[in-house]
Amino acid sequence: MSVPGITETVQYLTFTLAEEVFALDVSKVREILEYSTVTRVPQTPDFMRGVINLRGSVVPVVDLRLKFGLTASEQTISTCIIVVEALLDGDSIVLGALADSVQEVVDMEPDQIEPAPHIGVQLNASFIKGMGKYDGTFVMILDIDKVFSDEISNLVNDVVDAAA
Repeated sequence: MSVPGITETVQYLTFTLAEEVFALDVSKVREILEYSTVTRVPQTPDFMRGVINLRGSVVPVVDLRLKFGLTASEQTISTCIIVVEALLDGDSIVLGALADSVQEVVDMEPDQIEPAPHIGVQLNASFIKGMGKYDGTFVMILDIDKVFSDEISNLVNDVVDAAA
């Protein structure tokens, strides 16, 4: 059973959060940065780690572990910032997503991807595009536009304006 809308082979960047493997469509990834100093912005939620200066542009950085209800990321030699371009309210915005480590880019066929699980009405899994089967394990494929929707949209604009 494949996911509606995924009809061709897609390349995904795989990365880890708390020893779980996640993936993003590589077309949404702009670059991968080593973890550097993130400037905290006051009065923002915990998952909004702050901002970085990316070649003169203010880029908000979100801790995906905190966003997904996990423990906060700790800086290690493998910690990185995945810079993505997401659509928020119809506008393209550049954000940094803090990850424990980046793994590799993999090709996945539509028949390797199953729909996101439905685990009850209390769990919002709308940001999971599907569950990929790769190398004998499941990989959660994120819909980055939905991960960074709603509550983040206004927050990101406020953070960028405050840091500018």
